[in-house]
Amino acid sequence: MNKNKYLIIGFIVMCFNSLYQYSWNALEPLLKNGFNVSLVEIALGFTLFSIFSSGFQPVGGHFADKDGPKKIGIISAILSAIGFLGTYLSPNVYVFYVSWSVGSIGEGILYGIAANLAMKWFRDRMAFATGIVSMGFGLGSAIANPFIAMANNYRIVTLTIGLVEIILLPILLYLSDYPPKLTGQTPKQAILSVKFWLIYVSFVTAIVPLTVMSSELPVLGKNLPQQELITLISILPLLSGGLRPFFGYVADRLGILRTVLLLNIILTIGSVMIIIGQIPVSTILIGLAGGSMITLYFNVSTEIFGTRFSTVNSGILYTGKALGGALGSVVFAILYTIGLQISEIYTLTCSLIGVIALLPLLFTKQMRKVQ
Repeated sequence: MNKNKYLIIGFIVMCFNSLYQYSWNALEPLLKNGFNVSLVEIALGFTLFSIFSSGFQPVGGHFADKDGPKKIGIISAILSAIGFLGTYLSPNVYVFYVSWSVGSIGEGILYGIAANLAMKWFRDRMAFATGIVSMGFGLGSAIANPFIAMANNYRIVTLTIGLVEIILLPILLYLSDYPPKLTGQTPKQAILSVKFWLIYVSFVTAIVPLTVMSSELPVLGKNLPQQELITLISILPLLSGGLRPFFGYVADRLGILRTVLLLNIILTIGSVMIIIGQIPVSTILIGLAGGSMITLYFNVSTEIFGTRFSTVNSGILYTGKALGGALGSVVFAILYTIGLQISEIYTLTCSLIGVIALLPLLFTKQMRKVQ
């Protein structure tokens, strides 16, 4: 059997998944103007995406681990397409909220399935394989964002994406499958462990700088020349997706936990760059580390708790993205309206917590090796 086809399926699915997150910077101005709403009101759309995407991933993961990814994958592919088609048809921002939330449910489940196609089929090269698949979660937006930025309204963009998705993605998910005879801890065993919650806290807080950049780059870079800002909006997903195989390769050799810690330190430096006003440098650093960091957290969970229930377990972990999404979009936007410096210090604090929460896991692992 040619396992590589699952990498191709996962990669293409991730390309479309990325449009929900890494194309938000390009879509946000079109949506804000089209619905004639405030920044905080439209930022709620990104928060809803984070909540529904991550909240339903464990549910989809349960069915994928139990019955295989095919049926739940096809349903999720249709839901993801409805998110864009429903936005195209939305007469006001409230219908958009509903449509975007429905699409986000599909996107979240597809994200978990795509990542686990790599983790379950390539257990000996898990981080590298996951990196290849998740490279699409960035590369898709890097290709789409310049075209979205040139559009004069959101309707033509969302209609085009929705039509392509509803035709292509169900076919790909019909061809997907998981390998038999996997082993690992149940979700109940995982969430009752201290290790899981250390990973969870680190994940939630480390994701804040990336969420800030993904949702509020036009605000942070409002004083930059327009062309430079558009370039940064395109570079962010390109770095986030394009370097995932590289850091996956590094993680398979250096160690997954050590690599995640290294990436979190880079995110912290990127947060410092926001404070000193170096938005281009910050965008590069956060883009470079942020995307790879997310998928490697999946690998940390799978390395510790096994592959049998990895879609569910990684899905439970991914609910942290809902919290990180809210912290990095709406909460950041509210703090920004109070004061720029407050919002910047807040972002840096979250980054530091992401680093600190991992240290006990790394220390425990080192002690075990010594013994």
